[in-house]
Amino acid sequence: MSNRLPPVHALSAFEAAARFNSFALAADELCITPSALSHRIRLLEEHLCERLFTRDGRAVNLTEFGRRYLDVVRNVLRSLADFPLPNKVFTDQIRIKITLPPTFARYIFLPRFKQFKQLYPDIEIEIFLFVPLYDLSLSESDVEVRFGAGNYPNLITHKLFVEPAFAVASPAYLASIPPLKTPADLKSAYLLRSALEPWQPWFEAAGLAWPEPNVGLRIDDLGLLLDAVKLGHGVGLSRTHFAENMLRQGEVVRLFDVEVASPPHAYYLVHEPNIRPEVALFIDWMKSSFHLNND
Repeated sequence: MSNRLPPVHALSAFEAAARFNSFALAADELCITPSALSHRIRLLEEHLCERLFTRDGRAVNLTEFGRRYLDVVRNVLRSLADFPLPNKVFTDQIRIKITLPPTFARYIFLPRFKQFKQLYPDIEIEIFLFVPLYDLSLSESDVEVRFGAGNYPNLITHKLFVEPAFAVASPAYLASIPPLKTPADLKSAYLLRSALEPWQPWFEAAGLAWPEPNVGLRIDDLGLLLDAVKLGHGVGLSRTHFAENMLRQGEVVRLFDVEVASPPHAYYLVHEPNIRPEVALFIDWMKSSFHLNND
């Protein structure tokens, strides 16, 4: 029986969209993005194997099946809403959902977050994590920070900052291999790979006509990559925001004076064009926190 039950969050999205004849207005009422609401409607239509709306530009209208199904959905939702909940405490808490790469969340966002809570104590933040380069939809978040090339069609993007990338290794690992006096000596080192931090731009900056390594441990999480460097698994690329504590404590050391001044990837703040007031406050705080005067 459970396989026949549609997801409740999709039912509420359907009811709101039908009531407003607008995905944008329904999304605003549910405090989600229009793309998230469209995803919920599409999920429900796939579950039912029926179209619920016809779309004409920005206008949406119920199909004949959608009109009949709406009566059933409203009765179900009304029954759920009217069911007595004596221990339930209702609040009008304002919430913002943000999605962050794990390393950005750990090393960059959380150290700054206390300032936002001091400025806006009544706004609750919910943090979700995703792997850069893989999850590229806003899904149900209001705001995302993405680590990538910055080409995100139909979305508003703000570049937060660009940091040079440089090579690092642990003292223990360096003691186990021949001395690395010049970048060319890396031919005897084990290079840790990541799609997020490719070696080839660094090779070019170092004057080495080497191709991108295609063997060796690959880690597509910059924090985990840095942990692997600290534990002596090889040489990796990192950036100041991530490595500064480990560099200060001597857990890793910087190799050479070579750095990639303009790495291929940077951190971008990403959101839909239409946002709620509290989301605008959060975006303004993020831009101020990273000293962005313009985009």
